[in-house]
Amino acid sequence: MATRLRATATAIAVFSYGAHASLRDPSVSANDRSGAPAADAIQRKISDPCAVVPPRAVQESALVGASPVNPLDLLVVGGGATGCGVALDAATRGLRVGLVERDDFSSGTSSRSTKLIHGGVRYLEKAIFNLDYGQLKLVFHALEERKQVIENAPHLCHSLPCMTPCFKWFEVVYYWTGLKLYDLVAGHHLLHLSRYYSAQESVELFPTLARKGKERTLKGAVVYYDGQMDDSRLNVALACTAALAGAAVLNHAEVLSFLKDDVNERIIGARIRDTLTGKEFDTYAKVVVNAAGPFCDSVRKMADKDAKPIICPSSGVHIVLPDYYSPQGMGLIVPKTKDGRVVFMLPWLGRTVAGTTDSNTTITMLPEPNEDEIKFILDAISDYLKIKVRRVDVLSAWSGIRPLAMDPRAKNTESISRDHIVFEGYPGLVTVTGGKWTTFRSMAEDAVDAAIKSGKLSPTNKCVTYNLRLIGGDGWDPAHFAVLAQRYVRTKKSYWGKVVPEAMDTATAKHLSRAYGTLADRVAAIAQNESLGRRLAHGYPYLEAEVAYCARNEYCESAVDFIARRSRLAFLDTDAAGRALPHVIQILASEHNWDRSRQKQELQKAKEFLGTFKSSQNAEFHDGKHK
Repeated sequence: MATRLRATATAIAVFSYGAHASLRDPSVSANDRSGAPAADAIQRKISDPCAVVPPRAVQESALVGASPVNPLDLLVVGGGATGCGVALDAATRGLRVGLVERDDFSSGTSSRSTKLIHGGVRYLEKAIFNLDYGQLKLVFHALEERKQVIENAPHLCHSLPCMTPCFKWFEVVYYWTGLKLYDLVAGHHLLHLSRYYSAQESVELFPTLARKGKERTLKGAVVYYDGQMDDSRLNVALACTAALAGAAVLNHAEVLSFLKDDVNERIIGARIRDTLTGKEFDTYAKVVVNAAGPFCDSVRKMADKDAKPIICPSSGVHIVLPDYYSPQGMGLIVPKTKDGRVVFMLPWLGRTVAGTTDSNTTITMLPEPNEDEIKFILDAISDYLKIKVRRVDVLSAWSGIRPLAMDPRAKNTESISRDHIVFEGYPGLVTVTGGKWTTFRSMAEDAVDAAIKSGKLSPTNKCVTYNLRLIGGDGWDPAHFAVLAQRYVRTKKSYWGKVVPEAMDTATAKHLSRAYGTLADRVAAIAQNESLGRRLAHGYPYLEAEVAYCARNEYCESAVDFIARRSRLAFLDTDAAGRALPHVIQILASEHNWDRSRQKQELQKAKEFLGTFKSSQNAEFHDGKHK
């Protein structure tokens, strides 16, 4: 085995040189990557403190106004991470861009991730032992993008140490060597160096970690670093940044069919329905980019009913547990489960998120986890903890569908590469799918490059998103929350109608700063000046002011938009989200002029949505082992 490890180290060193040399086009200089004057001008536009996103009505008018003689350059179908990334990339190249999303930005896979921004330790292991240069290059690329995502949205992303416990001395050597190779592959994109901790140091860092169990004793742990994000808020930031850059982004707008040229059958636009109003209209574009995630095959079939499927959907289930399951600022990696998967247990927004599963599934708008998957995750982490792992502690459980690009040689989803594919399967329709959250930016870049070639478009500059700070990120500092706490109070109306001032406490200030970046001042001002400073749910820092702000500035059009994606209440605590619903709807009704019928409809839809999150309160059954 020692010989194998030495061979592995040699192979990675050789691969490292080649992959670093070929990962980027050598003709592209550092100045070109940063975007030079074009990027600076775009960054100033996005970071303008007076800038506000265009209202939804304006965005819809821009799409309606695209005609056969004056079409958009690009129409993007899908408002997940990749779709919004495409819209941002294209708009910042000076192209005329529209985007439509059937539900809400990040309503699908992009809000249901593990919340990690990572290079893929597991893929590195496969690359080395299979001598697979393609897998290794994928890890190199993901590690580079990992660093850029964190730098471009510093308020929504951060580095996170992850502990891998070792119960055999061989495991200490194996994981230490492997994670040092992970550091080596990262090169100058490294977040922090990995290191070994003794058993005593490990339990001090992670107090709930078991030292003994099942005839084994903890020998120590290896800690390495990856990135963590608030995925749906990052997705919304992409959509709003694209809107400030000039893209017409429209959520709750469904593609009904494609418009085709009568002569050559090329796609030239789409028939759209605004699902909020029922209004239908045509919009025209030189190229349509299909970024519909798990639904990209159904979009392709709109163009060609005989299109062969390219998506192999995989179900990823996560659960949320109370914060005492993991210490703040340290994750736990369960390296080997019964089916060979890696399970994470990570601190996230004041709670603990654990997952994930990987199993075949059917594609649906609202995927639900089943009890077997929840039980699998609970069993996997229970072997590593010295506290009782209980089903009744599950605050929320959800399922996401990964749109894995199908490899006909693969026998199961676990062995499918997470690399992305971009192709024009039908004239005028460019599809981008596969990949993962970490590489959304480069996926978007490749898709826009393909669209420019397909439509013979004329961008004003090259891609500038590599170093582009998203809305709220430019000028943000980790100490920004202290300024908020000093500058604002949370005036609110008491239950008896009296306006009561309260301090902007540290927890609330930190939350606002992290969620909205430099724009947190706008939210705090609403809380202070409009008596919207009350918390929406006990034990959580979300304020009434956020509902009003998101309705005005983040295209929050429904109660589910807020509880699931503008805030994360549904994902953190399903029952708390349910208790907050009436108040959320009341504020949104005031912002959007909803009548009583619409308010009742919103409440019903939100309750149905929360019913798909299997907390302990709405579980199908309780396994006695986890009570």
